[in-house]
Amino acid sequence: MPNYPYEVIFFFSGLSVFFTCMAARENGDPTFTCSLPVKKKSIPLARILVALFFQCALLLLTALCIAVKQTVFPETLLVNSAGNSANLAFCGFGGLVLGAFNLTFFPLHFRDPNKIGVPFVIAAAVQFLLIGAVIVVRHLPFYTPLCSPDPAYFGIKLAVLFLGLFLYCAMTALAALLSAKRFERADL
Repeated sequence: MPNYPYEVIFFFSGLSVFFTCMAARENGDPTFTCSLPVKKKSIPLARILVALFFQCALLLLTALCIAVKQTVFPETLLVNSAGNSANLAFCGFGGLVLGAFNLTFFPLHFRDPNKIGVPFVIAAAVQFLLIGAVIVVRHLPFYTPLCSPDPAYFGIKLAVLFLGLFLYCAMTALAALLSAKRFERADL
C-alpha cells in the first residue's frame, strides 16, 4: 500500500500474542501447566519462546518482502511519505518495537496471568508511542538517509538493523527473566 505507515505490522504481532495469551487463559492453561512436572519459571519462558518464533518469522518475512519490493518496483515507489520506507533500517526499527512490546507485555501479564487486558493496552500504547515518534522524526532532515531505498547509505542502515536486533534480543531476554520471577510469585 502506498503511503501507509508500515510500522503498524509490528502492532499486529503484539495483537497475535495477546490473542494467544487470552486463549491460554480461557482454556485454563496456566493452572493446568502448573500441575505438570515442570518448573514454574519455565512456563513464561515457553510462552515467550513461542512469541519469539513468530516475531522472528515476521521479521524474516518483512525482510524478504522488502527485498522483493526493492527489486521489482521503481525507485519512485519505494519512498513512503507516511512512515519509514521499507529498507534494512525499517527491520531494525521493527526489532525495537517488538522488543519493547515483549518487555512491557510479558512481565505485566505474568504478574497475574488471568489479567490480560491492561498489560496489552499498556504494551500497545508503548508500541504506538514508538511508532508515532519514528513517524514524526522521519520528517526531520537528519533522518533522510534512513528512509532512502537500499543500497543507499547501506552502512548506516546496517548499523540500525543490528542495533534494533540487538535491542530486540536484550529486551526479550530481560522480559523472560522478569516474567519468570513474577510468575513464580503469582498465586494461581
